[in-house]
Amino acid sequence: MKQALLVLAGVLILVLVVAGAGISTYNRLVSLDQAVEQQWAQVENVYQRRLDLVPNLVETVRGAANFERDTFVQVADARTRAAAVTGGGMQAGGGAANATENPAAMEQFQAAQDQLSSALGRLFVVVERYPELSATQNFRDLQAQLEGTENRIAVERMRYNEVAREFNTTRSRFPTTLIADMFGDRFDTKTYFRATGGAERPPAVQF
Repeated sequence: MKQALLVLAGVLILVLVVAGAGISTYNRLVSLDQAVEQQWAQVENVYQRRLDLVPNLVETVRGAANFERDTFVQVADARTRAAAVTGGGMQAGGGAANATENPAAMEQFQAAQDQLSSALGRLFVVVERYPELSATQNFRDLQAQLEGTENRIAVERMRYNEVAREFNTTRSRFPTTLIADMFGDRFDTKTYFRATGGAERPPAVQF
């Protein structure tokens, strides 16, 4: 009887140790997952900041270059597409809402942002034809804000990749991967933000 009790106690201790390890691993994954989502929200925030600057920038430039209609239309269209995938704008369709775990959604998000970057680049080419515009205080203020926002975008993308890498590394380790797999897509591998087509460079706004 005594030996049986010892065996039972040993089994219970082993079960408690395994359960404790499983709970600890789950909680670690939850923390890392939340860190990724929080950082992704920061990425969206800085992109939203850029979207907010575009209308004022366009109106300022339009006042001095009101016949550059094609350029303004391109910027407006690109902004509309970027707005649709920024700040949860695609949640109903599953776009930006799951970009952190969906490579196709991340690619779509990046493509829309890259198109806006390209359109802004063309807008600043127009500005180069109007030196009197670049000398105005309002334009210089908007230029400085856009430069700061573009730099912030680069920083937040880098930070997002860092926390995504930490999550993916932890998730891939044994036996953590066994725990993660038990919860289906709850702990899917995170998608990295990959610069494409010069997206790592902010639009040229220096004169």
